[in-house]
Amino acid sequence: MTASSQLEAQMPAIAATGERPVPHLVIQPTKGWFNLKLDELWRYRELVYFLIWRDIKIRYKQTLLGFAWAIIQPVFTMIVFTLFFGKLARISTDGVAPQLFYFAGLVPWQFFAQGLAQSSDSLVGQSNLIKKVYFPRLAIPISTVSATMVDLCISFTVLLGLCYYYGAHPTANVIWLPAFVLLALVTALGVGLWLSALNVKFRDVRYVVPFLTQFWMFITPIAYPSSLLPEQYRMLYGLNPMAGVVEGFRWALLGTNTQPGPIVLVSACAAVVVLIGGLFYFRRMERSFADVV
Repeated sequence: MTASSQLEAQMPAIAATGERPVPHLVIQPTKGWFNLKLDELWRYRELVYFLIWRDIKIRYKQTLLGFAWAIIQPVFTMIVFTLFFGKLARISTDGVAPQLFYFAGLVPWQFFAQGLAQSSDSLVGQSNLIKKVYFPRLAIPISTVSATMVDLCISFTVLLGLCYYYGAHPTANVIWLPAFVLLALVTALGVGLWLSALNVKFRDVRYVVPFLTQFWMFITPIAYPSSLLPEQYRMLYGLNPMAGVVEGFRWALLGTNTQPGPIVLVSACAAVVVLIGGLFYFRRMERSFADVV
C-alpha cells in the first residue's frame, strides 16, 4: 500500500479526531553485501556539502600560515628531492627541469596522501556525530577526501607558475589532466574507505597509515621516471594506481615523451577495483560503527 492510499484509508479517523498521523521513518541496518544505498547518499548531498565546508574551515582554523601549508609541504619536499636525487644521485628526469619534474609529481601525490590520512581516521574522529544521529556514513570519508581538493588547487597554481618560469608550455595533452585528478580522487577514496572502516575496529590502523604512505611514495614514480623500469615490468607497475596518476599528470601538463598508455589503463582498473571493494566493505561494516566507535 502506498503512502497516499494509507492516508486515504486514515481519512475517516483524521476527520473524527482532528489529528493527523505523525510521519515516521524506520531505520534498519544494511543487509547483505550488495546494498550500497547510493540513492540515500544523494538525498543527503547537502550534508556532504556542509561536511566539506566544515573540514576546510577546521583544517586551517587557528593556524599561523593557513593555506600556505599547501605550498610549503611540496616545495620543501621538492628541494630535498632536487638535492639528493637530482644533484647527488643524478637520476634522469626525462629532459625536464628537476624542480619542475619533482613538483609535478608531488602535486597529485600530496592530494592523495592527505586524502588518505584524513579519511582513514575520519570515522573515529566523528564518533560523537555517528552515535547521535543517523545519516549515510559514506558522507564522512567522501567529504574528507573532497575537502583536500582545496590544497590541490593551491599547489597546482604554484605548479603553473613553475611551468611559466621554466618555459614548459602546456600542450594539447592538458585536456586529459582532469581525468588524472579524478583517478587520484578515486584511489584516495577507495583506500580511505577500506582503512576508515578497519580503523573503527582495529585502532592500530592509524599507526600503519604513515608507514603505508611513506612506502607507497617510494614505489610511485615521483623522484624517478617510470622509463627507468624495463618495458616488460611497466604493466605490472601500473597496479599501483598512483603510478598512472603521476606519470599521466606529467605527460598531460609537461608534454613528456613517455606517454603512459598501458600504465594508466592498468592503474585505472586497479583504482576502480579498490573503490568498488571499499564501498562494499564499508557498507558491510557500517551496521556496527555506532556500537564500536
